[in-house]
Amino acid sequence: MASPDDIKQENRKIRALRILTDLTFQRLCLERMTLSEAREAIHDLRRTAVNMFPGKGEVFDLVIAPRLDRVILERFGQATLTPN
Repeated sequence: MASPDDIKQENRKIRALRILTDLTFQRLCLERMTLSEAREAIHDLRRTAVNMFPGKGEVFDLVIAPRLDRVILERFGQATLTPN
């Protein structure tokens, strides 16, 4: 069973990832960038998520990637994400 400190640490990581995801979403919506730069921003976020939560890349692809892909689709007219 996880200790209270382990649970606090896990919750901190979850909050940090949520903030990073929201910031990436805002960047994709507001910053002037190319499609390539947008793809790189998403790739960087995925890499960070996997570093924070090893073995959870598929969760990123199922939960977070579709949200970001909708922004890319609206902005650039094409979906961009493929599992890494």
